[in-house]
Amino acid sequence: MESKGSEIDEFEKALESALDGSTEEEEEDENEEGEYSDDDEEEEDDDDEEEEEENALDSMEQNQQFEYEALAEKKRKTLADAKGEGSAKKARQEDMTGASLAEIEEIMNFGMRKKRRRRMPKRRGRRKGSKNKLSPEITRMLGDATLHYAHGNYEEALTVLSEVVKRAPLVADSYHTLGLVHKALGNTEKAMKFYRIAAFLRPKDSSLWKLLFSWHVEQGDIARAWKCLSKAISADPDDISLRSLHALFYDELGDHQRAAESYEQIVRICPEDVEAIKTAAKMHLNCGQIKRCVGILEDYLKGHPSEADLSVIILLADVFMEIDAHNNALQHIERAQMIYYSGKELPLELMIKAGICHVFLGNIEKAEIHFSALQQENFSIHPEFITKVADAFMSTECFHSALKYYHMLEVNVGADNEGEIHVKIAQCYLSLNDRAKAIMFFYKALPMLKDSIDARVALASLILEDAKEDEAISLLSPPKDLDSLDSNSYMQNPWWLNGKIKLKLCHIYKAKGMLEDFVNTISPLVRESLYVKTLRPKVKKRLTISVLRERISILNVQENDDVFGEVRPLASKSDLLRACRARKLLQKKEEQKAADKAAGIDLPSDYSDDESLLENRVSPLHDFLKDEAHHELIIDLCKALQSLQRYSEALEIINLTLRLVSDKLPGDREEQLQSLLAQISFNATDPKHGFDYVRSAIQKQPHSIAAWNCYYKITSRLGKSHSKHAKFLRYMRNKHKRCVPPIVISAHQFTMLSHHQDAAREYLEAYKLMPECPLINLCAGTALINLTLGFRLQNKHQCLAQGLAFLYNNLQLTENSQEALYNIARAYHHVGLVSLAASYYEKVLAACEKDYPIPKLLNENSEMENMKPGYCDLRREAAYNLHLIYKNSGAFDLARQVLKNHCTF
Repeated sequence: MESKGSEIDEFEKALESALDGSTEEEEEDENEEGEYSDDDEEEEDDDDEEEEEENALDSMEQNQQFEYEALAEKKRKTLADAKGEGSAKKARQEDMTGASLAEIEEIMNFGMRKKRRRRMPKRRGRRKGSKNKLSPEITRMLGDATLHYAHGNYEEALTVLSEVVKRAPLVADSYHTLGLVHKALGNTEKAMKFYRIAAFLRPKDSSLWKLLFSWHVEQGDIARAWKCLSKAISADPDDISLRSLHALFYDELGDHQRAAESYEQIVRICPEDVEAIKTAAKMHLNCGQIKRCVGILEDYLKGHPSEADLSVIILLADVFMEIDAHNNALQHIERAQMIYYSGKELPLELMIKAGICHVFLGNIEKAEIHFSALQQENFSIHPEFITKVADAFMSTECFHSALKYYHMLEVNVGADNEGEIHVKIAQCYLSLNDRAKAIMFFYKALPMLKDSIDARVALASLILEDAKEDEAISLLSPPKDLDSLDSNSYMQNPWWLNGKIKLKLCHIYKAKGMLEDFVNTISPLVRESLYVKTLRPKVKKRLTISVLRERISILNVQENDDVFGEVRPLASKSDLLRACRARKLLQKKEEQKAADKAAGIDLPSDYSDDESLLENRVSPLHDFLKDEAHHELIIDLCKALQSLQRYSEALEIINLTLRLVSDKLPGDREEQLQSLLAQISFNATDPKHGFDYVRSAIQKQPHSIAAWNCYYKITSRLGKSHSKHAKFLRYMRNKHKRCVPPIVISAHQFTMLSHHQDAAREYLEAYKLMPECPLINLCAGTALINLTLGFRLQNKHQCLAQGLAFLYNNLQLTENSQEALYNIARAYHHVGLVSLAASYYEKVLAACEKDYPIPKLLNENSEMENMKPGYCDLRREAAYNLHLIYKNSGAFDLARQVLKNHCTF
């Protein structure tokens, strides 16, 4: 049968109004009964407790009376039916449809507890009468309801109990019986609500709080379960199981401090609870409170001078050994042997721990005496003890002793642990410089530890020492039958994709000169690590809506309008604080989202739940860009990419590296990267990357000729349409008035555009700043001579003389070099003074110039190796021009003779 949906709401409203009315009546009665003296105020709490106990006793007596009547009536009816035909069968049916014995005992025992009587001092004034005594009619109705429940007439029981609640809403017995009826009907949720009301009215009944706690745990309502558990502990403070659950809740929340305090309360109630003592000590150990942890265990041992639990002694020794206090651990073990095991053999575990302490203290002979007991045992019985002994010897670098025990394990351990034993044996042999045996045991371990990264890397290093690069590459490469392997047999991150494996493999490829394989192996890892480094600062500041909702989920306590009222979420303080901040941020985002939607604005990506950009990605290279080896790796990778003409990838890596850690790189590494950037930019198809680099370099060193040479080489490839170049050049000229290179570059650009007058003006301005520069004299002279050939110039002869003056000045500054002579001859030839040109061409033919290295940028590849000797000699060019002059003047024989002497091979 199902009751109406509003039944419980009506009961709760009636209960609330009754509680309000009861409060008002008590206040009126207190006003009517008169005043107490000042001495009586100290006794008010004790009087309230006495009144509560008297009321509970009256209710218990009344409850017991109608329960006995209900049971007697049921028994009379059962006997009367048994007299007729088929009475036995009918009686069995009544028992099946009625209440069980356990349920009847639950009704009779409900609310009963031992009453501790005490004599209270008398107080002046009229004694207050009990306000909670039940009327005979209510008592009779409760008895009828109990009788109906016992007979299985649940409808009638519900009807009677509803009337009882309306008349006397503060009687806990009615709600408890309602809970039993609904539980029998299968309405568990309604039953628990009535139990909750009954527990509220009878807070000292721990059985109800336990029942509610179990039900809330099953429903997943941890917050209310916690509150019920706290109420149950208040009702029955001596219940150890309740306090254990309380401590377990704190432990799951990560509050080890409070968990330890809860276990200490259990120990105070039950000092012989060894598990509580050990758990409290472990909780303090998790909090880093070593002194308190040791104190709890030592207090237990002091309180048991004749007999103590072995596990406590072992735990205390473990704590001291964990903090490397082996001397203290050994003292406690020896004390335990004298007190608890005098004349007896020390337990094997304590004996092994004592031996391990001797190992760490350097007493190897004493340790072996303790370990002799282990050798007498069957090896397969205590493999964990043998492992601890072997590890202790290995930690203290006693490798021969460690090998003895590891070899004992090698024979007896199962397949699950055999690979790890083989690795440790290999490490011992490696420490003893026995490389052959170390390689053998590493190979034995690999079939059982396929995913062991360290074992593979160590084995590969040993193989490389024997110059077996191909074998090492095969060991570190993915399996050849990768497609046929079962994907479920490997982890999501297989061993061949690990960063350590890739690093080792790329170093082998680099040593062998396999640039293509080197780049293909390490380039994805470097780019992914740089991407993670770039993305991580954004991830810290940006949270999606789904992440915010996940954080708020701990605040979503089930909202039930019950006697508990508001229930605080069960979580740590840090989680609650973070959830509250997330709720405020989510509310702000939702409001902004609604406002943007109302205004017809497209929602930005921040409102999306797509978390692809915020994926928790981990850098494949550990401590990337913090290690010096990683800096060298990036430089080697960029050089390899340059050799393979993969310029865009190299530029991306260099730019990201300089942007992320330019302030942390050593000076030589940063200079190498910048030089590589410049060199790759010159060779790349798009020189814009190089422009950005040389621009920043010039801003740092505005008077560096090398930097301006890089800049001019880049800008000459950009063409005329690059707007940043002209703006930057004007900026540098205005900022550095006496800086010559930007003036010369501007003049060169005017020359390229055939604006010779503007070019001459710029060259003359540069000449004022650097009059002794041969290049400026040469450029100024050529600009003036080119200007002479224009149609608009009136004083051409003066301009020509000025131009030749600058060329002769260049000749003087270069100490009559072949190049300066050729430039003068070329100028005369250009303006038509062929006789003077012929004389200077002959001077060029008479001079001999040695080869000079061609200037180049840092790390720039030059083609000098492919150039033939004499590349600085201008005699061939001078002979060719001279033969043109002879030819035009009709001296063909002289022309042929000049070509024959200087231009034939």
